[in-house]
Amino acid sequence: MRKKALITGITGQDGSFLAEFLIEKSGTVAKKSKV
Repeated sequence: MRKKALITGITGQDGSFLAEFLIEKSGTVAKKSKV
C-alpha cells in the first residue's frame, strides 16, 4: 500500500524541503498553501 503525505505550508522553507525529499522517495505529494 502506498503512503500519502499532505504538506501544509508548502511555500515555506521547511515545507519545500520536505516536498522535495518526498518527491524523490515516492514521486507524489499533495500540498496546501495559504492564498
